[in-house]
Amino acid sequence: MATRPATDRRVRPVVLDGGDRRCVLLLLELRRLITTVPAGTVVHLIANDPATPLDLPAWCHLTGHTYLGPVPGGQPTYAVRVAGTAVLTDLRSPWRPAPAGP
Repeated sequence: MATRPATDRRVRPVVLDGGDRRCVLLLLELRRLITTVPAGTVVHLIANDPATPLDLPAWCHLTGHTYLGPVPGGQPTYAVRVAGTAVLTDLRSPWRPAPAGP
């Protein structure tokens, strides 16, 4: 029986449970979370807002993160891979790029 090398460990995704919050609030929470994890981390966003399957891929396209699609299971869950060089969005408006610094 072959064994996997130590570098091929499966890493559990980081889970953000958005519950019944609106998608815009979820994106603000996701934006905060993403700044605390390393590039390549997969985040599973649990979200009941029916706009999430439309808004999340659009947000990923805007920011450069990778939308991996829905995750099979009982709750509506969507996967995102964190990019190393992503466009930051405004702290109060996740649909706008962050203002340029001085």
